[in-house]
Amino acid sequence: MKGGGFKVKGRELTLLLIVLACTTIIMLSWERTPLLSASLPANDPLQTYSGFILASREHFGMSGLLLIFNLLWSLLLIAAIMTSSLLSTYVTIRICFCVLTEISLNLTDMEEKDKVFTEAGEDHTAENPPSLREAGDPNQNVEQSLNLTSQGVAEGGQEDENTPEVGDKQEKLPNLIDMEEKDKLFTEAGEDQTAEKPPISREAEGDPNQNVEQSLNMTLQGAAEGQQNDENTPEVGDKQVCNYAKGKWVVDDSLPLYSGFDCKQWLAPGWACRLMQRTEFSYEKLRWQPKDCTMERFNGDEFLKRMRGKTLAFVGDSLGRQQFQSLMCMITGGLERNDVLDVGSEYGLAVPENGRPDGWAYRFPTTNTTVLYYWSSCLSDVERIDPKDPNSHYAMHLDRPPAFLRENLHRIHVLVLNTGHHWNRGKLSANRWVMHVGGVKNTNKRLSTMGDLKNFTIHSIVSWVNSQLPENPQLQAFYRSISPRHFSGGEWNTGGSCDSTIPMSIGKEVADEESKDYSAWHAVQGTGVKILDITSSSKLRDEGHISRYSLTAKRGMQDCLHWCLPGVPDSWNEILFAQIK
Repeated sequence: MKGGGFKVKGRELTLLLIVLACTTIIMLSWERTPLLSASLPANDPLQTYSGFILASREHFGMSGLLLIFNLLWSLLLIAAIMTSSLLSTYVTIRICFCVLTEISLNLTDMEEKDKVFTEAGEDHTAENPPSLREAGDPNQNVEQSLNLTSQGVAEGGQEDENTPEVGDKQEKLPNLIDMEEKDKLFTEAGEDQTAEKPPISREAEGDPNQNVEQSLNMTLQGAAEGQQNDENTPEVGDKQVCNYAKGKWVVDDSLPLYSGFDCKQWLAPGWACRLMQRTEFSYEKLRWQPKDCTMERFNGDEFLKRMRGKTLAFVGDSLGRQQFQSLMCMITGGLERNDVLDVGSEYGLAVPENGRPDGWAYRFPTTNTTVLYYWSSCLSDVERIDPKDPNSHYAMHLDRPPAFLRENLHRIHVLVLNTGHHWNRGKLSANRWVMHVGGVKNTNKRLSTMGDLKNFTIHSIVSWVNSQLPENPQLQAFYRSISPRHFSGGEWNTGGSCDSTIPMSIGKEVADEESKDYSAWHAVQGTGVKILDITSSSKLRDEGHISRYSLTAKRGMQDCLHWCLPGVPDSWNEILFAQIK
């Protein structure tokens, strides 16, 4: 066939079809080829082709548009068959097939993209409700934190509620009166062995107690105040804050910073393991090294310079007292310092007759730096129910800070709080403490377990301190996470022990991003109070406890709660020192 009704030679028509097909394929593929589309300017006519396709599809629909393309190419195919040779016809058919396939793929691809975009838009609307902060209710953030504490307390925290204190009683020393002995509460019965229920359910059982509700609301309100002081929620773009809780223990032959033999002016004999029968002291040579930052090494002179004219206060239980004594030894290098002044009377910490004080306060006159400790095992205000009755029980106000803090907070520049190991019914009963909320005895079922009560108190004290930050801009406040116990094979009164003397036998590194003390971690979120997170790092140091050793040849009672000094609490103070401004 050399001619036909179209008056066009077959070879010429085939060539025309090839050119037209290639042009169509290139235009249809253009949008799917970033390298090609990027090579053209934004206003290039070729880039309007896909717009033409989309507009046509909107007008005719997907099926209609495919039908139009099929008709056009079918006409060209018929013309080619009528005017071409057998070989040209075959080539033309292949070209038409390729073009129609490309058209179909291109339109199908457009339809799939539209479907994805539509679904993505629906998902984005459904999955991204306004944030709590955008909703204008900052209190809800703290209420979330209260609910999140249902994950539990610190690792080993369920044990800690039943842990007896060691070292609450004191022996008299020339320079620090009434140093610690073994706590007689070891022999008390009635320890609460009941497992913790999830802390503070937001759904009250029965009629809610009005006083508890008011106190909960006050706690939430206090946490909302002073939001401008929030140091636990850095702004986007801020320099990454060092996570001191994440890291590993490393051997450091320059340690310890003081001698357990020499620091007798500040260190209780019952915590100085160098004075006991223990013969292995490699635990003194370990230093905590954060993973993603270099922690400043502690230096006593630098500490005093940084704290010139300032006061650092530890408020908490006997583990807080260990940290206080550790810091005094670290500042002085364990050496006798006759120039250090006892200023306890300035803070109402005078020594009573035949008793021990509620705390100690010492001042370094060269820099006018004061370091003090106040004993408040549960961080609650405690007062006699009947002031006239010496045998009266005491009201333990869970929603009130200790009177010492209310009276002296304006004088404190660095505050370190802690609680945890006194929260068991045996100790509370022995102290004749009756828990109160809202000024009356607590009867609300929402605060029925030790876990509920402790977590409520932690949130309460953190919220109160946070609410005081605007009026006390000089204050840096820390809540120290719980110090873990290491009883193995039983409890303190059922044969439990911690006889290991091998450092890092259970590990040396912490990779967790969040604290294992969930109560403390959630309490400080959204506040200006920082967490001094020592739980996970201390959990690796089972060999650092006082264990069975004592000051006499007689085997002592297993103490797997308190630490040998020098030892693990020194690392807590190094982490604290690195964060003091």
